[in-house]
Amino acid sequence: MGGRIEMKSRQRIAMLASACSLALSAPSFAQQTAQSSSDSTTDGEEIIVTATLREASVQDIPVAVTAVSPVALERQGVADVKLLSTITPSFAVQSSQSETGGVGIRIRGVGTTGNNPGLETSVGIFIDGVYQSRPTVAFGELVDIERVEVLRGPQGTLFGRNTSAGAISIVTKKPSLTEFRGFANATYGNYDLFNLQGGVSGPIAENVGFGIAGSWRKRDGVIKSATGATSNDKDRWLLRGQLYFEPSDALSIRILGDYSKIDEKCCDGIILQETGLATQARAAINGLPNTGVTFSGPSALNNLRSNSFQFRNGADQWGISGELNYDFGGAKLTYIGGYRDFESFQTSETGLTSFRMFTQGLGGQAQTPGQPKMGDRIKTLTQELRLQGGALDGKLDWLLGAYYSDEDLSSVQTATLGPDFQRALAAFGIPSPFGAPPALPPNPAFVFTAFGNGGIPVTAAGANAANLFTQSGKSYSIFTHNVFNLTDKLSVTVGARYVDERKEGGFSQLQGSNAACAAAVRAVLTNALPNPALAPLALGNCFPIATPVNLSGPGGIGRASSFLPLVREYSAVFKDDALTYTAQLAYKPNADMLLYGSFSHGFKSGGINLDATAGGLLNSTAVLTTGAAPQFADPRIRSEKVDAYELGLKATFGRINANVALFHMDMTDYQVLEFDGVRFTTFNVPSVKSTGLEVEVFGKLADHFSMNLAGTFLNTRAPNDCAVGAPAAQLATISVFCGNKLNLSPSFSSVAGLTYDGPMGGSGWGLVANVNLQYSDSYRTSQRPVDTNGLPIATDIQENFVKVNARLGFTTPNERFTFEVWGLNLTNEITKRLTGNVPGRGVAGDRARAAFPEEPRTYGITVRTRF
Repeated sequence: MGGRIEMKSRQRIAMLASACSLALSAPSFAQQTAQSSSDSTTDGEEIIVTATLREASVQDIPVAVTAVSPVALERQGVADVKLLSTITPSFAVQSSQSETGGVGIRIRGVGTTGNNPGLETSVGIFIDGVYQSRPTVAFGELVDIERVEVLRGPQGTLFGRNTSAGAISIVTKKPSLTEFRGFANATYGNYDLFNLQGGVSGPIAENVGFGIAGSWRKRDGVIKSATGATSNDKDRWLLRGQLYFEPSDALSIRILGDYSKIDEKCCDGIILQETGLATQARAAINGLPNTGVTFSGPSALNNLRSNSFQFRNGADQWGISGELNYDFGGAKLTYIGGYRDFESFQTSETGLTSFRMFTQGLGGQAQTPGQPKMGDRIKTLTQELRLQGGALDGKLDWLLGAYYSDEDLSSVQTATLGPDFQRALAAFGIPSPFGAPPALPPNPAFVFTAFGNGGIPVTAAGANAANLFTQSGKSYSIFTHNVFNLTDKLSVTVGARYVDERKEGGFSQLQGSNAACAAAVRAVLTNALPNPALAPLALGNCFPIATPVNLSGPGGIGRASSFLPLVREYSAVFKDDALTYTAQLAYKPNADMLLYGSFSHGFKSGGINLDATAGGLLNSTAVLTTGAAPQFADPRIRSEKVDAYELGLKATFGRINANVALFHMDMTDYQVLEFDGVRFTTFNVPSVKSTGLEVEVFGKLADHFSMNLAGTFLNTRAPNDCAVGAPAAQLATISVFCGNKLNLSPSFSSVAGLTYDGPMGGSGWGLVANVNLQYSDSYRTSQRPVDTNGLPIATDIQENFVKVNARLGFTTPNERFTFEVWGLNLTNEITKRLTGNVPGRGVAGDRARAAFPEEPRTYGITVRTRF
């Protein structure tokens, strides 16, 4: 086995080296039209980036960055941030049941799962310099974009907050001060896709320009459920307006405002591995409909068939930002400020069945009247002030700055048990789908007939809870970043940032009622069950809802908590400060080559675990057996830190650019969010490492021909001693990760693209043809590497795949219109980035597993016009 792996690695290296050699030999037949080294995007266009908060070519800065022009975004079908992985292989996105509340971003295999609003991202996203506090806030349409920069590795010295793995900088186009210009795009595709984009800008007075742009996307769902309904559709729109003032050569002011809305049936999971509940006999014995167990296994994934319904998520958000620049002559002052109000909602049938088991959010099968809306509300204010200039006759390029962030977050999580919930629990209790059922009547109140109020049966149907989580936080920082040009060829960069983080928040219950849970707890604690072996089954009525008011009855909260994760209201205060810093050495032997080495110490803020079980009881056995005083968990999450080392080479050969980066990252207190099928648990892994090699080759092969090739070799893992220093209560949980790779981190991934953009013979028409390939080795799709028995989970591996995107366009002789046909994922590879246990669909070792699939094959036509 080891020999085959080694051979595969050598083959990958050989293929990448061969492709690089072919690309680098291209100047031999293109010397006559060679361009300068400023060609620095994936499609060979000239572009200037601000990755160091200074304008420079990609080839001239000692930072690993991929710059993507708007032309490249269009040609490769990158409609939103999620699709950037088709251009840069070191970038990955995963999402679960909601794209407005459960999205995680990774760079170089490092990132944070997004289901817990208390956790901030390891990859910061900035739009026009303004920090977006959560990935879901920034996942709108990429329309009227100037460029996108993907910065790899810690960026905390220059970029405001939480960039321990990297940063994404999205820059929109400024309005024109000299001429009116505009664009409009119309697209129709399969799944009844409609997409409209448009914008116009121009002068409205002397030295004053305006711009307005918008987009609308609507598409049918790609997953078909047992009920015939579809999910994973698209229904979103965005509107952005801006004003740009340039009253003098020294002063410029830009003001932007935007509003966007999402309302989609998303995101459905597909059952990969079923439990005994899937057997028709088991379901039927307990009066459950057979439609609840129709689709599962690899065929369900490949055919995009699910059992769920009522998955829905949406968001309304608006924001305003401003940027002021003033040039004093010897120094330049920059102010960037922004305010954003984001509000989301989610609804899901959490058992991934068409049984009416339990629903989260509004509009579900078992919705409680008057229950509050489930979702997040995030209000964020950011302010940044920078002063930069030169000194020592150009030997020093200095920068000083200060940053402030104020965030107010509230999250409401709701759940309601449905009329099929207890029947489903009864199905779990039957030992064999083919054997005779035990003496247990198929009654929705099965174990509670004798234990209700005065012998009245107690049902779980309608049990509900609405939990409120809050967190307010402030961040203050000052920073400096300075480039010392020791000679014309050698420079040293040193930078540092001091950051102070303060947060407070907690959990309280808005409303809750679960009489069945209270009856079950009383029956178990008083040994009143006719069959004690049914205790776990009876206490299933406390899942997923247990309310403090119901658990404060006979037996006491402490005793009840020994049977289930206790819901306990809590509040907490988090404070931390850190000094992040970077040092870089850059050597430029000639105009076409840069060698550099760097070290960075990064920081990602901790906070409060916003989950109902975060403050749960730690010593339940002692409380139950000896009457010991209860000890509760600390709901706070420690900050994440990283030390990153990088060696890089950037070279230009005629019109071809070749960049190589070798990196290693040592992470301390890596933040992990894990779903165990019952609840989300959050903890810090003391040690995680990421080591890899990135290669990028891009530019023009000849007139009208451009190419891009990128590959990433990656080893992101928790070392064998990853649990050293872990708290005793978390040691067993964390130790499972030790000696394993992290999820969503393939050993090798790559992208390759070829574009022709030129005349179509002598017709006067233009031709644009693009093909782009994306390859990935296999990777794990679950956070946890093994099951409860310590064995690998077969369903949680995404096998290696190749996806192909292509586009063919024809431009009229006057270049006014372009007509395109396109296809994404033409090989129709149905891939998954996230799998996990299914709540309410299995017990003990008999667990179901579900996957959240990525997009299938899509295709369509687009008409573009420019004016």
